[in-house]
Amino acid sequence: MDNEEILDDIGALVEEERALRQRTGGLLPEERARLAALEVRLDQCWDLLRQRRAKEEFGEDPDTATLRPAAEVESYRN
Repeated sequence: MDNEEILDDIGALVEEERALRQRTGGLLPEERARLAALEVRLDQCWDLLRQRRAKEEFGEDPDTATLRPAAEVESYRN
């Protein structure tokens, strides 16, 4: 997956997230679960993109960047 593909994925995930957040009358339990999953996936995609850009900046192969597990990416906030 190259940077443009990652950015395309991020765009699609953001659109879906916005649509869920703009719903009136509250979200169903499965929609709340989907929103939480979207937030995690977005964090993973941004992390992957940052990894790729850093590798490119320092002359390394960006294709060696890997999607980190959700637990690892989400622990960055703490």
